[in-house]
Amino acid sequence: MITLSRCRSALAAALALTATALLGLAPPVSAVPVPGADVGAEATAGTGDPVFPSLGTTDYDALAYDLALTYRADTRTVDGTTVLTARALTALRSLELDALGLTVHAVRVDGRPAEFRTHDEKLTVVPARPVRRGAALRVEVAYTADPRAALPHTGWVVTPDGFAVAGQPDGAHTVFPCNDRPGDKARFAIAVTAPDGLYGVANGLLAATEPNTDGTTTRRYRSREPMATELVQMSVGRYTVRESRGPGGLPLRDVVPTARAAALEPALALTPGQLAWAEAHLGRFPFETYGLMPADTDDPAAFDFTGLETQTLTLYKPNFLRQPEHLIGSHMVHELVHSWFGNSVSPGTWADLWLNEGHADFYGLMYRYERGWPDSSGYTTLADRMRSVYAKGDQWRHDSGPVAAPTAATLFDSQRYTGGALVLFALRERVGAEVFDRIERAFLQRHRNGSATTADFLRTADEVSGQQLSGFLTEWLYGEHTPPMPGHPDWTVDQVERAARRSTEAPRGSGTL
Repeated sequence: MITLSRCRSALAAALALTATALLGLAPPVSAVPVPGADVGAEATAGTGDPVFPSLGTTDYDALAYDLALTYRADTRTVDGTTVLTARALTALRSLELDALGLTVHAVRVDGRPAEFRTHDEKLTVVPARPVRRGAALRVEVAYTADPRAALPHTGWVVTPDGFAVAGQPDGAHTVFPCNDRPGDKARFAIAVTAPDGLYGVANGLLAATEPNTDGTTTRRYRSREPMATELVQMSVGRYTVRESRGPGGLPLRDVVPTARAAALEPALALTPGQLAWAEAHLGRFPFETYGLMPADTDDPAAFDFTGLETQTLTLYKPNFLRQPEHLIGSHMVHELVHSWFGNSVSPGTWADLWLNEGHADFYGLMYRYERGWPDSSGYTTLADRMRSVYAKGDQWRHDSGPVAAPTAATLFDSQRYTGGALVLFALRERVGAEVFDRIERAFLQRHRNGSATTADFLRTADEVSGQQLSGFLTEWLYGEHTPPMPGHPDWTVDQVERAARRSTEAPRGSGTL
């Protein structure tokens, strides 16, 4: 994403996560009783994610979601059904899904009605029969949602004629009940029903179009590769679907507001060239299709970012894409690179976000400078930009914590973006471009269609390079002070201003690249 801010913990607390993160472990998870009824059920209290500890559960492994959404144009509400297929990782007398702002009508587990209740941001379900450890289970939830509802946070993007979805980081469960954590990826099949005259779209490829007798049409989509919940896209609007081919015959599918199609055509035409550039650096595109979906809204409050990497179909603000190529090209490559870093390889926890955003910024900046486009600060080379970021290193560590130790409040600060890119630049300066490229491709290959932690990246760097790089990278990722830059002994770090926290939140697409 080209980028939210939420409470800030002390730096010492952030650094305390280091050993846990490097070992690829989560903090201990405790079991708490689920209140109510006489069922004596128990459920696990969250996953221990360093940033969102109450989000998701490790009680089960989500295997597949079958989602069905019907948009009611008269009420502007959505009727939904979520069918979750999962495998129990522990014996379950109850289980939890993340859910917020959803009016749940009924729940069934393995075909039998189940007791349920919503509380906080959870849907607690008590099956008619306990679920054995290792057993498969099927949870079906029928609900209604109002995309316009006032919630503490939301994954809905309201448009004049429908909606889109922006689930990152913790908004997917306002759209459908789920295990809303990036490390639990699953297969997705999505059906979107909308009145004739509107078009329902979702991630992946269109599998079927079914006209209904009530003046609506259902379109069914399937994603070939697994997906994290925060990357789900579902939308309804007056759209035109533009299909073409990219490198190697890759199907390209852009979904654009019909009234804006002609104005957006120049931006859409940039994708094949950007894909070819990205594949030259990162290997073959990892999904079955790619395209852009500019949401049909000019409301500045609709969402507070320029682009969001929903899988195979990147969400954009439409007017951003109407600018000249030199103002949008690097941002488009940033979002495209998320197909590899963030989508194909998702973060194990939200503390690993720098792997997504640091890589996206690193390659987006490379693309910019190769084309001779000055950035918003006037820099024309990656080295000059990185020297500028390096000078801010200690200040950013003071204000936003180390690169790989964010809090909810600092998650989308620039430290995760160009601060992450600076770590990658330091690694490349240490090992050389050829070894760096091998590390990158090995990491992507080893964790394709899965999730990975910072510890996984460090392990890959050690093994591929044949060097002990973990200590070097640990200092860059978790240290309180910015380490010396390899090959650049003249680079200096500015003195820290400690009087007050200065915001380093990335402006979500308005100038970070």
